Amino acid sequence: MTNHSQGSVLHFFAEGNTARGSINLFESSLQDLNKLYILKGGPGTGKSSLIRSIGQMCIQRGYDGWQIHCARDHRSLDGWIIPALKLGIVDGTVPHVIEPRLPGVVGEYINLGDAWNPDILRNHRKELEQLQKRIDETYEQAYAGFAEALRVHDDWEAVYIKNMDFEAANRLTKQYIEMLFGSHRLDRTSRIDRRFLGAATPDGAVDFVPNLTEGINRRYFIKGRPGSGKSTMLKQMAEAATERGFDVEIYHCGFDPNSVDMIIVRALGFAVFDSTKPHEYFPERSGDVIIDMYETCIRPGTDERHAESIQTYQRDYSAAMKHSIERLRAANDLHQEMEQIYVQAMDFSLVNQIRDELILEIQEIMSASARN
Repeated sequence: MTNHSQGSVLHFFAEGNTARGSINLFESSLQDLNKLYILKGGPGTGKSSLIRSIGQMCIQRGYDGWQIHCARDHRSLDGWIIPALKLGIVDGTVPHVIEPRLPGVVGEYINLGDAWNPDILRNHRKELEQLQKRIDETYEQAYAGFAEALRVHDDWEAVYIKNMDFEAANRLTKQYIEMLFGSHRLDRTSRIDRRFLGAATPDGAVDFVPNLTEGINRRYFIKGRPGSGKSTMLKQMAEAATERGFDVEIYHCGFDPNSVDMIIVRALGFAVFDSTKPHEYFPERSGDVIIDMYETCIRPGTDERHAESIQTYQRDYSAAMKHSIERLRAANDLHQEMEQIYVQAMDFSLVNQIRDELILEIQEIMSASARN
């Protein structure tokens, strides 16, 4: 941390619209915090704007930050963490209800609902209930579509798993682990940060790979097909990092949270990630390397021999994903309708007052930190 220039920002998702429903990994980003502000209040109460203004104030004062984006609308924010201050501010409402681990010590609730006019909301009660019911149903349809896409994806993977040379995959993984870690070991317990690499949003798949790997000297792009062992390789690399005492960022798949799409070990300056659609990238700087799982581990000619069934899986998978993204868009539209009702009931001068008090409090924390 330096006060001479602006801090840098890491962007990621801690929640996902997945084939297993709405999944959140918030707890991981909140570990070791001494101060956590948890915002309560319905849609349209200004939670995302408040988080953004606090985060930007910290960045302008030279503090690096983690900007946590909302999977239901990636332009909105779910949280901002300032690691150097061990401080965070998060949206603690559904779908990621966050409870303080040590109420009154670490966690502090800030209820923006205090700025509502309850009479206005009561007049819209029926409309709000109907909107909420439709939003819930629309998300259920989206998650059902993602679950169907995963079922198709599993069948698609099976084609390659049947043609997989597992010994070759193990040799390749072992070779890269030896190359990445060498004899490096630290006598400490590693910290594991679990996040999502990307998210299925109303605008389609969104990821922050370029931001997350900025300043990383060695980037390894794993290429391959579904079921060619990419996630298994990444899990084993993450395990190797923790065994050797290195902090590791583990980025889960925003479609299937049981899969891993990227790991970053910043202390050793490397990132390894699944660089296939929908987060497909190609080497563009020195230090970028491709790891080709298809070439190394899959029986030659597999694509050609199974071309017809693979084409069917691709088509069915794409159709299910497209349907689900449309449902996410519809749910977001309904959510914005609901927000408009809440906005009418808000006294934003009270929200601004809460924000200003919060900024003063955080500035005092900064001053105390600087003195220490």
